[in-house]
Amino acid sequence: MADWNAQTYDERHSWVWKRGEGVVELLAPRKGERILDLGCGTAHLTARIAASGAEVLGLDASPAMIGKAKAEHPGLDLRVADGRDFRLEAPVDAVFSNAALHWMQPPGAVAACVARALKPGGRFVAEMGGKGNLRTLLEGVRAAILAAGVEAPRVEDDLYFPSAAEYGSLLEAHGFELRQAVLFERPTPLEGGEAGLRAWVHQFGMHLFRVVPEAQRDAVMDDITKRLRPKLWDGAQWVADYRRLRFVAVRTP
Repeated sequence: MADWNAQTYDERHSWVWKRGEGVVELLAPRKGERILDLGCGTAHLTARIAASGAEVLGLDASPAMIGKAKAEHPGLDLRVADGRDFRLEAPVDAVFSNAALHWMQPPGAVAACVARALKPGGRFVAEMGGKGNLRTLLEGVRAAILAAGVEAPRVEDDLYFPSAAEYGSLLEAHGFELRQAVLFERPTPLEGGEAGLRAWVHQFGMHLFRVVPEAQRDAVMDDITKRLRPKLWDGAQWVADYRRLRFVAVRTP
């Protein structure tokens, strides 16, 4: 997918990293540990981890995200890297990730990189989109695109939303022991009131919307809004039907 709009990401979608603070608590970083934040975005959670006294490295595939992260957190080690193909100078004690793994395909390549990055016994703690994530929202977007006479990409071509059992099996195949995993509903209010859905589509749904000719985009967006209002508008704000998979795994010796 095209590079992210890092400014809009921070200004209109701060819930992405704020909702991930619980994953930092689950990670329980300790002073002196070396920790990798994979898919660190604008590095707000990377900074939270660093505040524990841990030595943190943040990786993200988006140059725009890393550029903004470096400007806001100049003391952190932040680098542009692909989650499917990266190598570290030395193994780390833990790998952390929030709201990023579902963008990285194929997932097996990511799991292999994470396993290689970890010390034996090191932990992999993350949250990602889980099975059924955004089903209503994404189906509405795709239906409006198809109704405009444009062939819409399949959601699964760009996004990976596994069940706990599916992802647990993948991790075990790459040298991990799954310690805990939970798939849960998390209805999420979108920032911006009436404009919240449009902002979401332009930030997170462009993997679908990019196929729509520029001249048709306003009409298609109006159709998306019409289709989804009865399902996702609560009278004051748009509420996206998020489902999250949160897990802890340990690399086996």
